[in-house]
Amino acid sequence: MKQFDVPALVKADPEANATDLLKERVKATPDRALFALPTADGGWEDMTAAEFERKVIALSKGLVAAGIQPGDKIGMMCKTRFEWSLIDFAVWYAGAVLVPIYETSAPSQILWNLTDSGAIGIITETAEHFARFDEIAADVPAVVHTWKIDLGDLDKLAASGTAVTDEEIERRRNLAKGSDLATLIYTSGTTGKPKGCILTHSNFVELCRNAQKAIPEVVNPDSSTLLFITMAHVFARFIAVLGVHGGVKVGHQADTKLLLPSLQSFKPTFLLAVPRVFEKVYNASEQKAESGGKGKIFRKAAEVAIAHSKAVDAGHVPLGMKLQFAVLDRLVLSKIRAAMGGRVKYAVSGSAPLGLRLGHFYRSLGLTILEGYGLTETTAPISVNLPSNFKIGKVGPPLPGVSVRIADDGEIQAKGVDVFAGYWNNKAATDEVFDDGWFRTGDIGVIDDDGYLEITGRKKEIIVTAGGKNVAPAALEDPIRANPIVGQVIVVGDQKPFISALVTLDEEMLPTWLKNNGLDESMSVDVAAKNPKVLAEVQKAVDAANTTVSRAESIRKFVILDAELTEASGHLTPKLSIKRNVILKDFAGEIEGMYNGAPATEGVSLNH
Repeated sequence: MKQFDVPALVKADPEANATDLLKERVKATPDRALFALPTADGGWEDMTAAEFERKVIALSKGLVAAGIQPGDKIGMMCKTRFEWSLIDFAVWYAGAVLVPIYETSAPSQILWNLTDSGAIGIITETAEHFARFDEIAADVPAVVHTWKIDLGDLDKLAASGTAVTDEEIERRRNLAKGSDLATLIYTSGTTGKPKGCILTHSNFVELCRNAQKAIPEVVNPDSSTLLFITMAHVFARFIAVLGVHGGVKVGHQADTKLLLPSLQSFKPTFLLAVPRVFEKVYNASEQKAESGGKGKIFRKAAEVAIAHSKAVDAGHVPLGMKLQFAVLDRLVLSKIRAAMGGRVKYAVSGSAPLGLRLGHFYRSLGLTILEGYGLTETTAPISVNLPSNFKIGKVGPPLPGVSVRIADDGEIQAKGVDVFAGYWNNKAATDEVFDDGWFRTGDIGVIDDDGYLEITGRKKEIIVTAGGKNVAPAALEDPIRANPIVGQVIVVGDQKPFISALVTLDEEMLPTWLKNNGLDESMSVDVAAKNPKVLAEVQKAVDAANTTVSRAESIRKFVILDAELTEASGHLTPKLSIKRNVILKDFAGEIEGMYNGAPATEGVSLNH
């Protein structure tokens, strides 16, 4: 068993709670911009730390006037926008607890989160959100407060609380200690009922204080970020709170169609994203170049960029490569930089492996992607790459105050300031994930001599073929998914004679790809799935992935599904992870079809 400990850089304060992070920020830089709000003309209007706290206090007074008591739980259903952080801190200042609900949740999921948590109120953003709550409102009589953001209820709340004194808010703000509940975040539920993760005030406080010390180049009062992934998920929620602690200016843009123009006007210094976003930016850039007759030069630029990054790692960049890279950087790569606002230096990536190719490509672009690793149960990060010493393909060393060990079966286990206090109302599940104080992540990995983690698979997802070969699906899925035409890929083969895969096409990228390859761009997905050029492109992606594994682990057959796998279809979680067990059940017929009939060929048999 290999263990790596990183001591905390900040002395723990068991009396501190999350509101202290805002208090300290206001004291340190009251007049520096902490948020930027979008304006009607496409610009941004800064809001200072002091102004933000005034709004937080006013809203918390409204909550108190409405009857919210310390410890009360309030459900929250809202996409990524400034009001998320405003409500988050206002609820904390009132002594209460926020229970996030994904804005895409079905009525049954809303019902579960509200009843299991014991919430007495809910804040919804849109009429459509409220309509979903309204479907189950009769089944949650304990929910006596409902507020609707888009109907101006936050302003009404703030106006109603003027009789509540500052002293009362200060009293309530100080009630929670480090060990007290800060929020209940429900897992997205890839299997069974979602479990409520008990995240404490110390989880946020100690992790924020130590994370900022670990990556000061990223998190400081001169940095800024544009949040676009859902704040109901722990990843963006933690970064939002970390931003308040570190004085980072934060903007929001939940509409991915408006993301590029928002990046260009906001000009962030760092981004927070999942690998799929970086894949999409690369693929869209490549296809745009292709349609403009510059596909060849783009691919050459990408090839040189990747080689240049690898040469940097090796410690020597040949002169010829330096000159070639400088030319291609000016002609091609600089345009991608400009599309992201021109100031982005870092990105924090999590939830899935990025892949070596993209890591090297973006690094040469001037964007250092700091891969990190964590779960809801660890308040987001367990580890993150360091700007001063980052390793492409690894997810960094543990953050200060965190310990990691690799169990005998390869499972990653963690202990430290970030680890949650257990599952709400579920002692059996809590006991199951702890081993003598160590949290069992369920992920498989290795740790090098510098303490850098590498994730190699998910314990429950390891496929064991009929021949006894252990296969980690992610090692094959991630490189295939990087192809512009591929939407999702699910590797199958448990107790089967060979490995196969279910593949979907990326409906967003498909028309551009079809046009660039001389095909009808209006072709439907089901027709495209049978097109020889499309099949050959998917085979090319599969062949490339197969070169990275042994013959026994390689994909011998695949089928392109007519359906798109989405969150709405029930096949993806809100953070776009695949629900493997649901997919295996729903497409059991297609899977069996790949194993019936002729044995697998040397290459890939195309079943469709």
